[in-house]
Amino acid sequence: MERVGKWLGRPREIYNLLRFKMGGGAAVMPPLDQDALSDGLRTCYRYLNQTSRSFAAVIQALDGELRHAVCIFYLVLRALDTVEDDMTINLETKVPILHDFHSYLYQPDWRYLESKEKDKQVLEDFPTISLEFRNLAKVYRDVIVDICHKMGAGMAEFLEKKVDTQHELDKYCHYVAGLVGIGLSRLFSASELEDPIVGQDAELANSMGLFLQKTNIIRDYLEDQVEGREFWPREVWSRYAKKLSDLAKPENIDVAVQCMNELITNALHHVPDVLTYLSRLKNQSVFNFCAIPQVMAIATLAACYNNKQVFRGLVKIRKGQTVTLMMDATNIQAVKAIMYQYVEEIYQKVPSTDPSSNKTQQIIVSIRTMSLPNGVEVSRNHYSPIYLSCAMLLAALSWQYLSAMSKASEEYVQASEN
Repeated sequence: MERVGKWLGRPREIYNLLRFKMGGGAAVMPPLDQDALSDGLRTCYRYLNQTSRSFAAVIQALDGELRHAVCIFYLVLRALDTVEDDMTINLETKVPILHDFHSYLYQPDWRYLESKEKDKQVLEDFPTISLEFRNLAKVYRDVIVDICHKMGAGMAEFLEKKVDTQHELDKYCHYVAGLVGIGLSRLFSASELEDPIVGQDAELANSMGLFLQKTNIIRDYLEDQVEGREFWPREVWSRYAKKLSDLAKPENIDVAVQCMNELITNALHHVPDVLTYLSRLKNQSVFNFCAIPQVMAIATLAACYNNKQVFRGLVKIRKGQTVTLMMDATNIQAVKAIMYQYVEEIYQKVPSTDPSSNKTQQIIVSIRTMSLPNGVEVSRNHYSPIYLSCAMLLAALSWQYLSAMSKASEEYVQASEN
């Protein structure tokens, strides 16, 4: 799920940067008041900051009671994901836990003490998390239980099953990230910060998660190979190599890049859904929460497209680029302009000899049309040199947290994430 980092927290500067209402005045919302929280909630927010590489700050920037609901939602799925990721747990133990995990939310004493994963504290102290879950309003609890149930079953299904087809890739991404997008959307609507349609349109919410998940799967090819994981669908890579691992061999670099370009083209098909989804959001904190990972994702895909470095090491977007994206992605027109910018960057890199070139160009034309319906480029926000200098300084001071945002094209929860 953190792969949706694979869906920042403590520094007040980062929090305030995320809460700043671009174009809406210079008022900055106060940071989370730890003194006003119960002991259990304080512990939950500590676990959030410890376990999230991507979403702690944007979660804490959410308005009202939605903030607590999303925090608990994240930690529940983080605990579930920790069970799935732990290769020291045998399948006879792991499969029943995944299927039954949703029921543990109503078992005050359930915890798991045998995990060897780095985030094991969310399993060892699960009673604190489940207690705060039970303190949430029923409308939030029902969503979290339902998503946890479906995700656990999906994770169990793919434990012994490889991703062979693009359809199976979509199904896997749905379980670990799309469901996160659907759950978050239902929480947004349940809070009444967003209209009911946001939570009802599961197809658009699913695309939000799939776009993030596919981006991370593409970017993390080498890391996953080193750790023995395979997510690229056989249906695609088998046209370029005998084994997925062969794509990392220097002599296969040209076909490896072509394979990756085909997967990036597939991921780009989710962008129209992403733009439609974001256009429906009304609450500023929810918009920031949803938009920032999406613009990080498109920037990451642009950096990866036709780039041999993906098969040699990790491709990252630049620090200054990350800060600019965070500051700009505060309204739908700005997000459309960002999407336009990066698909244009991809378009300029499409090789005429690439097997997917026509499909890549076609989807980019569709995104262009949606981003710029009148054929006039939308300007991104501009800020004074003084404001930019201050923002860059704050970001530099807290870079260990900001750098995680470049992985968010990485929670769901997301947005696995997942």
